[in-house]
Amino acid sequence: MKNKKYYLICSILIILIAIFGTTLYFNQNIKENIIEENIEKPREKTLDEKVEEEISKMSLEEKIGQLLIISYRNKEYTTELDSILKQVKPSGFILFSENITTYENTTNYIRQIKSTSSIPMFISIDQEGGNVQRIKNLPDANVLSIPNMYKLGQTKNTALSKNVGGVLASEIREFGINLDFAPVLDIFSNPNNKVIGQRAFGSNASLVTEMALHFAKGMESNGVIACFKHFPGHGDTNEDSHIKLPIVYKTKEQLYQRELIPFKSASQNNASMIMVAHIALPNITGNYIPASLSKDIVAGILRNELNYNGVVITDSIEMKALSDNYTLKEICNLSLNSGVDIILMPENPILAVKNIKELIFEGSISEERIDESVKRILLLKYNKGLYEENELNKENIGTPEHKQVLNQIK
Repeated sequence: MKNKKYYLICSILIILIAIFGTTLYFNQNIKENIIEENIEKPREKTLDEKVEEEISKMSLEEKIGQLLIISYRNKEYTTELDSILKQVKPSGFILFSENITTYENTTNYIRQIKSTSSIPMFISIDQEGGNVQRIKNLPDANVLSIPNMYKLGQTKNTALSKNVGGVLASEIREFGINLDFAPVLDIFSNPNNKVIGQRAFGSNASLVTEMALHFAKGMESNGVIACFKHFPGHGDTNEDSHIKLPIVYKTKEQLYQRELIPFKSASQNNASMIMVAHIALPNITGNYIPASLSKDIVAGILRNELNYNGVVITDSIEMKALSDNYTLKEICNLSLNSGVDIILMPENPILAVKNIKELIFEGSISEERIDESVKRILLLKYNKGLYEENELNKENIGTPEHKQVLNQIK
């Protein structure tokens, strides 16, 4: 009997201990959970913060390099080019027909260029259609020829324009190209204008706007950044800025009535990049400084009045409208202080970096101004997927589907 009582007491004690232990365990867990919930988890950084952190780790020379897209007109990837790329660390490279021989050679060329930089590079080209097509049919790739934009504009078919932009982008993307200096937003309003002509979608501001914006949407939805050009409008010039400085005597009010309409719309539709022309507008600026170097045009009209916050790039600074009238250091100083982000094609990229560095040390350009441009550039590279590696597939070039789209341009 005593044994039974003893066992009963022991059993009750064991049960009580188990209940107490379980309660204690659960209470402890509840407390830990409450504490964990009250501890603030680290907030994920915004893209702006990531980019700012990246910029803070860059040297001054690396930041300056992001302000340049360079060229090298040679079919071979030489030790000279390799040295320039590794010294300058440019934001990007622009391809010309001299760099393009076969599909295999061109893609290898681009891979070598990209391998020199830890920051992804703009691999850019002028591939508009019509007479401006750097990549044409190659021995080992049937790249389709895009008709000129004037012919496309005559269809007045915005859906077709978007599809044609998509075809163009799909074909050049397979080379590793991610930026195209197209479409043209100029209005073909001067029959004596030989530099724009049928590169424009038409002579009507509304038509040019609609066709170009849809063309750009087609490009960007197929992996290639569109760059609208040539701000504030190159369609009513007589001179070719490749040869000499064109002068446009229109007032600002006149530009707003026509030339600026497409650019205003592009800005409102978050254009990724806008190229500024080498044209003088003395009735707006009071001088003959080209738009690409003018604070009145870039900061005043494009940035402040049209509220454009995207990347601004100059037209090629090798063009005689600039190179015959300004030194490289003057071009760097004026363009960057005007609100430009990227200088296109300095003839001597190493000297350009040296010049910009000197301008900063002299106090002519602030490092904050440089950081502002670098931030815009890196944000564009992140937002357009340049930090992600894409596989190339030659089979996507010259497809029956692409031909079918182009055959609709009558």
